[in-house]
Amino acid sequence: MENLTQLRKLGLFDARVPRYTSYPTAPHFAGGIGGSHVSDWIRAIPQGSQISLYLHVPFCRRLCWFCACRTQGTSTLSPVAAYVDSLTQELETLKSHLLPGITISHLHWGGGTPTLLDPGMIERLSAAIFDTAPLGENAQFSVEIDPNEIDDARMDALVAVGLNRASLGVQDFDPMIQEVIGRPQTFEVTKAAVDGLRARGVPSLNVDLLYGLPHQTNARMTDSVKKVLSLGPDRIALFGYAHVPWMARRQGLIPTEALPSPEERLELFNLSRDLFVADGFDEIGIDHFARPEDGLSKAHKAGTMHRNFQGYTEDSAEALIGIGASSISRYPQGYAQNAPATSAYQERVRAGQLPVTRGHAFTGDDILRGRVIEQILCDFAVDLPAIAREVGVDPATAVALADGLAETLPGTVSVTDGVLTIEPQARPLARIIARYFDAYEMNEAGHSQAV
Repeated sequence: MENLTQLRKLGLFDARVPRYTSYPTAPHFAGGIGGSHVSDWIRAIPQGSQISLYLHVPFCRRLCWFCACRTQGTSTLSPVAAYVDSLTQELETLKSHLLPGITISHLHWGGGTPTLLDPGMIERLSAAIFDTAPLGENAQFSVEIDPNEIDDARMDALVAVGLNRASLGVQDFDPMIQEVIGRPQTFEVTKAAVDGLRARGVPSLNVDLLYGLPHQTNARMTDSVKKVLSLGPDRIALFGYAHVPWMARRQGLIPTEALPSPEERLELFNLSRDLFVADGFDEIGIDHFARPEDGLSKAHKAGTMHRNFQGYTEDSAEALIGIGASSISRYPQGYAQNAPATSAYQERVRAGQLPVTRGHAFTGDDILRGRVIEQILCDFAVDLPAIAREVGVDPATAVALADGLAETLPGTVSVTDGVLTIEPQARPLARIIARYFDAYEMNEAGHSQAV
């Protein structure tokens, strides 16, 4: 295909497509899933198995304007301390439903700013987690770290409780861009955090970057990428900035006229990708990069990589349990989301309830379609009959899902013996191709296509 012309024609530059960290995606969750469903789902986790655990800390000292996550600002630690009380109580409720012998394979603290917690809170929360379920052998314990909001005492506390992977938010190092997005963070502050973590023996560091920010140019992006590479990260996530001020009101502070065009966004991504690859990183899926010796790269090469709400992961646990306001859990039976508002979440926790307010129980061909979408975004290819056998359906049913795709998106895929492969030049369209398998996307008449 004539790349830019065909990519534009097929919708790359104007389509709004989910990132597909779940299927169905969160906008399609609904009421009707509550604590009684989830308690049954938790009790169904086999004795002695492993789970993945995510804790959401929604508080930030300052609210970055680019961020669309569910967060809230605070100038004191009082609400944070009260929230830690709620987290520990929710963990107690979770523990009462878990069968014996369950361990944690992956533990992740996200936000918000988890490093707002002082050392005492870190120790208390960790103790509550490990009382619920201990870390398993070779478990990963990662925390999202704001370099502006970390010091020696908090690094010491995190390492003491088992931190072995740190995720540092950078976004961009250009001072003017940082000012426009409300995220001042010098390279020196970031390097000090990296050096402190490395000195304490944290073996794995990953960095988050954004492309498509206001005033980003090829030269500025190149400078930020080179500074990131000088920090020696093991993984890099290169996310496209999504400007959705109608969903995240704070984004209204970002000047729309300064945003790069869709074509310029693609150029910024390609430029960054080429710099990462030239530095020895493996390209992972649609937006990650990892050193060849990193576990994510190894899982990618082995075909065992997965995709969840934190992005790409080598975690194979069947249950990912979210703790905290707005957290989403995934069980073999479906998804469950906690009350989004902190006050509503805390009220339910104080009442001794699992604070679930909505979700989705898998039905029909949800699991089949979800695995197909996941495989497409992990590997740019999917063996449809093999996926069908994996989930226990007729292979012909899976192959039929791709009927018409090659005609709808010409020049993007090939299908041979049921194996669908995205052509290399069409990989930027991977999410659009994945959407073809999404039965919950709304049609032009506004009705769900789900069956």
